[in-house]
Amino acid sequence: MLDSAEAPQESSAARFLSRLRPGGPGCVRKLSLNLQYQQGIRPNVTSSSLTDGQTLSKESLSHALVLSSSEKEKDVQPDGSEEKLWTTRADGRVRTRIHPTCPQPPYTVHQMFSETLDKYGDLRAIGFKRQGTWEHISYSQYYLLARKAAKGFLKLGLEPAHSVAILGFNSPEWFFSAVGTIFAGGIVTGIYTTSSPEACQHIAHDSRANVIVVDTQKQLEKILKTWKDLPHLKAVVIYGEAPPEKMASVYTMEELMELGDELPEEALDSIINTQQPNQCCVLVYTSGTTGSPKGVMLSQDNITWTARYGSQAGNIQPAEVQQEVVVSYLPLSHIAAQIYDLWTGIQWGAQVCFAEPDALKGSLVNTLREVEPTSHMGVPRVWEKFMEQIQAVAAQSGFIRRKMLLWAMSVTLEQNLTCPGSDLKPFTARLADYLVLAKVRQALGFAKCQKSFYGAAPMTAETQHFFLGLNIPLYAGYGLSETSGPHFMSGPCNYRLYSSGKVVPGCLAKLVNEDAEGIGEICLWGRTIFMGYLNMEDKTREAIDAEGWLHTGDMGRLDTDGFLYITGRLKELIITAGGENVPPVPIEEAVKMELPIVSNAMLIGDQRKFLSMLLTLKCVLDPDTSEPTDSLTEPAVAFCQRVGSKATTVSEIVGTKDEAVYQAIEQGIQSVNRNAAARPYHIQKWAILQRDFSISGGELGPTMKVKRLTVLEKYKDIIDSFYQEQKK
Repeated sequence: MLDSAEAPQESSAARFLSRLRPGGPGCVRKLSLNLQYQQGIRPNVTSSSLTDGQTLSKESLSHALVLSSSEKEKDVQPDGSEEKLWTTRADGRVRTRIHPTCPQPPYTVHQMFSETLDKYGDLRAIGFKRQGTWEHISYSQYYLLARKAAKGFLKLGLEPAHSVAILGFNSPEWFFSAVGTIFAGGIVTGIYTTSSPEACQHIAHDSRANVIVVDTQKQLEKILKTWKDLPHLKAVVIYGEAPPEKMASVYTMEELMELGDELPEEALDSIINTQQPNQCCVLVYTSGTTGSPKGVMLSQDNITWTARYGSQAGNIQPAEVQQEVVVSYLPLSHIAAQIYDLWTGIQWGAQVCFAEPDALKGSLVNTLREVEPTSHMGVPRVWEKFMEQIQAVAAQSGFIRRKMLLWAMSVTLEQNLTCPGSDLKPFTARLADYLVLAKVRQALGFAKCQKSFYGAAPMTAETQHFFLGLNIPLYAGYGLSETSGPHFMSGPCNYRLYSSGKVVPGCLAKLVNEDAEGIGEICLWGRTIFMGYLNMEDKTREAIDAEGWLHTGDMGRLDTDGFLYITGRLKELIITAGGENVPPVPIEEAVKMELPIVSNAMLIGDQRKFLSMLLTLKCVLDPDTSEPTDSLTEPAVAFCQRVGSKATTVSEIVGTKDEAVYQAIEQGIQSVNRNAAARPYHIQKWAILQRDFSISGGELGPTMKVKRLTVLEKYKDIIDSFYQEQKK
């Protein structure tokens, strides 16, 4: 024990750990710090603790070293003859997809973290802001916190192959709860913070969640509403706010850690030592076209292999070369953010700094300026927001400043389009960058950013050109939850405008049913491919063929150099600019159910900032031609009368924007929105068309199915008006 003269000053980790008991400053119990040091282990942050008067011993670190040795000795090589490439059981095992292109031995999450401890234990792992000051936790302390959380979850009754669901904004607690869950033999399951109570209940029930971790009282209330329908749920842990009153089976994060102290280190070690790389450790829920969320099961090998090799394809550097600094703000329940922030961070010893919960409402730029990341990932909508902010500032600038920016961007864009990747810049391009563009990048927080990525949704050419003009090439990736994130990646040495990059080394890809232009369905194979959909054998068989190829449902082409270009989707799934997957049919049907005057409802939102909808009204068909007439059907007229309108024709309603009908439809839309699974599923704008869909009009096919692409083209002006208004 250090005496008072040698005692370290309270560290940033101490200050973080001191607020594990939620609540305002008046109710936070100050926690003392007393780390025991073992020879050869000197954390960058000098102390860490969890409870008053308790010692957080470095004994846990010695367990990591011992475990790492024993884990390496066993070098698990699953017997492929007895295991299939997929399973739908949470406790199932799959054959590891070792192939001549990816022969690397599989390893577990704990083995990955143990290697990180050996190499990067002293380095800063996590950055977070408390009361206006940035605090940091080292990788050694991160590991200790994860072990404490693991033991706490076990004491709360976490069973093998059951989940810990996390419902909260990105935070240190999210990270060490996730890692701790896997250490304890559980499965990490993220839930979007915007999810409805019903959506939370579905995911928690399907994943057999024994514990749910929440960050606020608002999220706690969602769980309390549906707890009676969650037979596997044993406890809830809250960390961001204090519960209003003491409730049975609801614990603070500090209480969770205290429970962990009751479990011997050896008990956790025995669980860790039995883990296999081919067992499930992460569940990512994604929506299919039917609207029911599917639980994508990812194995430990999926996570560790992708974190290592997928990130290498994007030129992410190990900390001994350059410690990457990233800002975590995109939802960790999405595979893109989880693999980039959490797992790749551990693999290469990156420093991950957490943005504020209101990051996407405007505070992200402030965080970027303070942190100055070396690499950054954003969905297209984030990059669009940056673009709009720069354009707004430029519009308010003086004539000379505005002209200087336009000149600099024009010169730079031309250079980057004609000589992409060239280090030999002409004098004018270098001058433009020095005088103007470097200052713009600094204002955005990208002064040190060497790699800027986007994914989860396609990006418009306008946005890509805009950032090329700022000397910020945006590197795309292509993948799905079912591929553990990236299966194709772009990077500084692997870039072609508009493409999604090349296949990650070690992975395989092919196109099936190619047309004359070389466009076919994208099929994928490799160590990134998921284990299967939880409890959904039919859906799993649809996705994975007999040879183990994943059929994505996406259409694309490969150029002669192997760059992938996405051309469309076989599925009707809408992917918004924010990267949210939205199945349109359930929302469309809900609108028609809510509003009996509506004949057809078509959801819009692919690559858009928000969802909108085109509506047609029920009208009488011409008995001879079956063409829609202007006259409303009797049920439609009755609807009008109920809401206080005397209209009997479509033209009366649309021509005058009949106040009673429009108000009733708006109320119906709002009712559908209230029942939506999450905010990204809300319809924000809508319009009534003057004529119902028909075969002759081109909107309907011979079987009366809506031809979506035709509708999008025919009513392009109306659709564009939904989104153009946002720019005013």
